Amino acid sequence: MKALRVKVGIKDIKTALNEFVTTGKRITRGEKVKKESGVYFTSLEAFRRALTPKRFELLHVIKMENPSSINQLARLVKRDIKNVANDVTYLAQIGLIKPQETKRQVTPRVDYDQIVLEIAV
Repeated sequence: MKALRVKVGIKDIKTALNEFVTTGKRITRGEKVKKESGVYFTSLEAFRRALTPKRFELLHVIKMENPSSINQLARLVKRDIKNVANDVTYLAQIGLIKPQETKRQVTPRVDYDQIVLEIAV
């Protein structure tokens, strides 16, 4: 079975904005634009602040244990539920967790097997 990957990259703001403008111009001209997905940070330090060891542990536990709720996830990692909920919310905002919401709870999901980090030099 093929491993599912999420691409994480480092792009400075100027590069990201230039790519955004170029893509907009191509769309305006009616050209096809290749869909690019991934999570991008402005620096390696920003990436390190976002993916702390505790947040990385959450990703791993979600992938391996499939907790049915944030409460269960907090028990698995032996952390305060409020802090886990904040980290899950943040990881969802940056696209590394897919929360599945029901009427009573949020079930965090990780739908990839690997994080691939690309850094332009």
